[in-house]
Amino acid sequence: LLHAGKARPCLSVPKVWCSLSPLSCRPALTRCPQVQRALLSLTLSLEKLQAVKCRMLEAMEKGLSQETHAQATVHMLPTFICSTPDGTEKGDLMVVELCQSHVRTLFVTLLGDGNQSPQLMYKIFELPADMLQGTGEALFDFVAQCVQKFLEEIGNPQHRLPVGFVFPFSCRQTGLGKAELISWSKGFQCSDVEGKDVVQLLQAAINKLELYHVEVIALLNDTVGTMMASSWGGKPCEIALVMGTGTNSCFMAEARLVEVVEENNGRMCVNSEWGCFGDDGALSDVLTPYDHRVDQASSNPGERRFEKMVGGLYLGEIVRHAMLMLATEQALFVGASTSALGSKDAFKTQQVLEIMDNETGMAKARSALEALGLQPSERDCCRVQQICRAVVSRAAALSATGLAAILSLMCRSRELERLVVNVGVDGELYRAHARYGGDTQGSWLGRMPLGMPQARPSPSSRFGEILQSVAGLLAPECAATLVPSADTNGLGVAMVTAVAQRMLTQRHEVEQLLAPLRLSRADLERVQGLMRQEMERGLGRDSNADASVRMLPTYVCNTPDGTERGDFLALDLGGTNFRVLVVRVLQEGIHMASEIYVVPTSIMQGTSEALFDHIIECIMDFQTKQNLMEQVLPLGFTFSFPCQQLGLDKAVLLTWTKGFSASGCVGQDVVQLLREAAQRKQVGKGWGPLPSPPAGATKLHVPISCLQHLALKVVAVVNDTVGTMMACGYNDPRCEIGLIVGTGTNACYMEERKNVGTVEGEEGRMCINMEWGAFGDNGCLDDIFTTFDRMVDEKTINAGKQRFEKLISGMYLGEIVRHILLAMVDKQLLFRGKPSLKLQTKDIFQTKFLSTIETDGLALQHVQDILRDLELDASFEDSVLVREVCQTVSLRAAQLCAAGLAAVVEKMRENRGLAQLAVTVGVDGTLYKMHPHFSHNLQQMLQDLAPNCAVTFLQSEDGSGKGAALVAAVACREPSP
Repeated sequence: LLHAGKARPCLSVPKVWCSLSPLSCRPALTRCPQVQRALLSLTLSLEKLQAVKCRMLEAMEKGLSQETHAQATVHMLPTFICSTPDGTEKGDLMVVELCQSHVRTLFVTLLGDGNQSPQLMYKIFELPADMLQGTGEALFDFVAQCVQKFLEEIGNPQHRLPVGFVFPFSCRQTGLGKAELISWSKGFQCSDVEGKDVVQLLQAAINKLELYHVEVIALLNDTVGTMMASSWGGKPCEIALVMGTGTNSCFMAEARLVEVVEENNGRMCVNSEWGCFGDDGALSDVLTPYDHRVDQASSNPGERRFEKMVGGLYLGEIVRHAMLMLATEQALFVGASTSALGSKDAFKTQQVLEIMDNETGMAKARSALEALGLQPSERDCCRVQQICRAVVSRAAALSATGLAAILSLMCRSRELERLVVNVGVDGELYRAHARYGGDTQGSWLGRMPLGMPQARPSPSSRFGEILQSVAGLLAPECAATLVPSADTNGLGVAMVTAVAQRMLTQRHEVEQLLAPLRLSRADLERVQGLMRQEMERGLGRDSNADASVRMLPTYVCNTPDGTERGDFLALDLGGTNFRVLVVRVLQEGIHMASEIYVVPTSIMQGTSEALFDHIIECIMDFQTKQNLMEQVLPLGFTFSFPCQQLGLDKAVLLTWTKGFSASGCVGQDVVQLLREAAQRKQVGKGWGPLPSPPAGATKLHVPISCLQHLALKVVAVVNDTVGTMMACGYNDPRCEIGLIVGTGTNACYMEERKNVGTVEGEEGRMCINMEWGAFGDNGCLDDIFTTFDRMVDEKTINAGKQRFEKLISGMYLGEIVRHILLAMVDKQLLFRGKPSLKLQTKDIFQTKFLSTIETDGLALQHVQDILRDLELDASFEDSVLVREVCQTVSLRAAQLCAAGLAAVVEKMRENRGLAQLAVTVGVDGTLYKMHPHFSHNLQQMLQDLAPNCAVTFLQSEDGSGKGAALVAAVACREPSP
């Protein structure tokens, strides 16, 4: 068939059907304009189908959105099923299914063998007709009694028995086992049920029978059951279509898209309820006069318009109205009485399906029409056959638009170039047999082993051929395999229950494992109090030596005021990279030039001479490149390690951190070590030429003549935290706190000088370098430390030290996550209990992975890619759990950091006698800047713990470089304290 003679394919009638039709039909059709017009009205072009797909996709997105969900015609109801079968399901479970005429009970045993040989027993109980219109209590009592009788017949097992409840009515589901009935349908109208939780009603009825070991854990949907029962080739099915009396679909959506629930990790099965698509007029341009007549004669005019074009309950009626109108136009049954066609449901969908057959269809058409007293001619039979094919083909093509919309939505939301997926299909329109086998009218008990289909599935009907081919045209970026449902004995709904039980069991074990890392408000308040206590001890002259928070005076007594001017050198040593900068402080702002040099591990862990000689070589190289060898500039030295500062330009190293362990440094003045290294490099002092750089170091080119001019004027040595505060203080005068959360962590703040017992003087303020990374080294945080934290600590080069830092900083978070993942693998919670050798390698799970994995909107495919790089075969469920672990670890780090900061701001507020403190925190560090949620979690918890402090966070722009120069600038501006 072609649209009005144009060469445009009409996809509702497949080419194969037209070519196999009896030849005698074709001339008859082409000579009858009424029949041709009827067929064309039932025929949809590819362009029209593409438009319908776009409208369906838009309707689905409206259903997923929190703002538009209430107005959406495609309701997109969350099922709270967040997983598909993975083959590890094991144990006994039960399914109770409320059907229109009976209650079905199933007892299933799964062996954990990949669900290859599940054992199932079932029984059907006839439902008394008066029960449908009785009380809700009577209905649920009857269902509970069916459960009791069934259990008695199978030996009355007494162990805990999880139950899935199949309740095929419209419900508002708020949890896996929580669902309120919205409205009855299908002839049911039991009192006092609508608006109530049907799971609780059934559980209460079961408890009345003292079956306390029977626990209803999930409300189930038969469409989801189809999806669960349609795995093939070891690949789970993630979409299901039901095309029977009615129609529906479900699919595994990215949870972040389902805005009507709080869950935003992983995936969740969404029940589309797409039968209502078009109730807002979206299908008005494809509805025919026959569709309008069917709708007007239905019990719900104007509702479920898509289902009335697709569902088996209505296809016979569409054909009947088409025949009736053609008969009125004298195009069918000329001269015969057509009064029988005026009766509703006179023509059944089953007859439509039979008439479509190429071999027997004509005979079936004649038989069906003669049964209505129509005495059809061969031409009438041929035309009726074509109408039947057009109606069913249109139903298949429209179903394909819905499937294509789902496929495109899944592909786009998962950020895939190509989606490969299995689609479970069930219903009379797709295959001739009913979902459940056997006699459904009697009350009997059956037992049989069930197996999942192993052979490659193929469409079992012409309906399926159209469905698959049209969906392929409308969603060419997706490869969908239609898999006939294996749910002939209720295995699908049983698998939903099994998955629900596995999820609950897994969730319980995960919660137990992660519970020690989830800190309560009381825990954090206690940490805040302990930090305050250690701060006071660190400030005390007599208690300082025993404090884990050293509270070191920096001799920085002022922050920038904007009058600083001049050129300054800055050095920045705080990790594997070392920077040299020249900073020009001008009236119009600050200008900088810098260069980064590598500090090789051999130098980090070598001798003091090798380390400081390397630093001097870097300085000389930089001065040469910047033409600064003829100048002696004031120098600020950022030395980001715990020091006892004895003056602005004198700092004694207390201990190495961050992987440094160079000998001969601890207990020494680092400024003096730097000056001595400079002296060693001067020509004419007996020290000889510049030595060759160690392996891995930057190769430096310094003319010998330049060495004669080497001179250093070290004005100040500062910690990177102090530098951060000073750099931000240049832009915000309220900045009196510095915070670093990167490879390590530390904080500083402006303390009242009278409170600093370790230095002389009472007036003004002095910046205190807290060195809070060592908080807890005295054991005060032992109950916060988990088994995983201890594992990480034991493998560090400074075991037992910097314990607070090991809970917070970027150097350690990845290792904490790695140990948790190993524990989950050991408990069979991840990767099916199969770890990779890589995952057992120290430091292989980098902290930057946390930042990537926790990024909002990141498709699970990208999480899987990270895990595959670690040689881990991760399912999407594994990816969800890994993300949860990362979130738990990073959240704890942010909250502990907030507890420490709360102690600082509250002390500053009390020091100054203020009801409210307004202060700015200058902050730096890759964890704070790069992690997608760390800063928000930190600020939110700080606000909770210190409600009387208005804290603003200002990210530093090179605090350890520019800040060091500004300390030197401030020092040159005013006399030393």
